[in-house]
Amino acid sequence: MAVRRDGGRPRLVPGMHSTLQLATRACRDRMRLGELIAQLGAGDAVDLSVVELLAPIDHADPAHLLLSGTGLTHAGSAHERDRMHRALSEKPQLSDSMKMFVMGLEGGKPPQGQRGVQPEWFFKGDGSCVVAPGGILAAPDFALDAGEEPEIAAIYLIDAAGNPVRIGFVLANEFSDHVTERENYLWLAHSKLRPAALGPELLIGGLPRRIEGMSRILRGGQVLWEKAFSSGEDNMSHSLDNLEYHHFKYAPFRRPGDVHVHFLGTGTLSFADDVRAQPGDVFEIAASPFSLPLRNTLGTTATPQVAVTVL
Repeated sequence: MAVRRDGGRPRLVPGMHSTLQLATRACRDRMRLGELIAQLGAGDAVDLSVVELLAPIDHADPAHLLLSGTGLTHAGSAHERDRMHRALSEKPQLSDSMKMFVMGLEGGKPPQGQRGVQPEWFFKGDGSCVVAPGGILAAPDFALDAGEEPEIAAIYLIDAAGNPVRIGFVLANEFSDHVTERENYLWLAHSKLRPAALGPELLIGGLPRRIEGMSRILRGGQVLWEKAFSSGEDNMSHSLDNLEYHHFKYAPFRRPGDVHVHFLGTGTLSFADDVRAQPGDVFEIAASPFSLPLRNTLGTTATPQVAVTVL
């Protein structure tokens, strides 16, 4: 069910069964999401402590919900990736990661109306990879690492005319395999093919220029590791407009009816502090203006024997 929360007690949005239905209606009626929600009014109150919280977006056909993201948009991620690459080389020049980050600093926030340098980009999966708040973040049994990435993700719907429409923003855990990535940066694509958790709240409207939050790992109910993280455009080397342009410039990403979840990057990783999460550990990510944290338990999943047949 679609639930609204305007600083008070959460309430159902009458007649709306999902965020996608609400966004589709707003596109059809050419209304802002907030205007449509206000027009529909407030339904019955919801006690969030007794209901199951779902991911803030889904699709009836998971193949039409695409997960992707961009990295090296925050200083911490660039420095950590640079350190990983330098450990494999004695050459004094900038690593490819630091070159990419510097390119973002110099050309990732172009003047209005101009196009900036393209960012790093990766594909993460489809709707079957989305994990709800409180769900199990399961690493495959062949993974070398199971690390959190506290981020903001932007959610989009492609309207009937093929135009991307931003629905809003969510807290996210862009779960990755940092050991695989460290072995060879060309394995970044492999390291990203993992599930991802999305927070319970959808922030509509603009993204605050500065977002400050906290990422934690709990083991046995005790804090094993915690560190502040920052996001928002003031903490990024690319503008949101530039990231959006370089994602949606590709025609296959403008297919009407599709939903996109695009992760905006992070600068804080427990992996950078030599922390390795174990099954049963709980990842917790919290940040204002989101009122609810995102919590997920680390698990594993067995990989079936895959045999290719020839027709």
